[in-house]
Amino acid sequence: MSTFEEDLSKLEKLTADIKRSDISLEDALKDFEEGMKLASGMEAQLDKIEGKIQILMNEPNPMVKDNPPQMDLFSDDSTVSGTRR
Repeated sequence: MSTFEEDLSKLEKLTADIKRSDISLEDALKDFEEGMKLASGMEAQLDKIEGKIQILMNEPNPMVKDNPPQMDLFSDDSTVSGTRR
C-alpha cells in the first residue's frame, strides 16, 4: 500500500499531465479517472486519521492510559516518594 505522500505526488503528476496541451482526450480521461480514485482513497485515509485524532483529543486522561507520566524523572535529591526531607 502506498503512503499518503506518494499518492499526493501521483495526483499532482496526473493533474499536471491533464493540463498539457498535447494530451489526447482518452489519456486525459484515463488520468482523470485514476486521479479520482486516488483522491477518494486519500480522503478515506484523512477521515481515518481525523477519527484517531478525535479519539485522542476527547480522551479524559491521555497521559494516564497505558502511559502514565514518569514523575520520578523530575524529582530532585530533596524528595523521596513524594515527601520532602
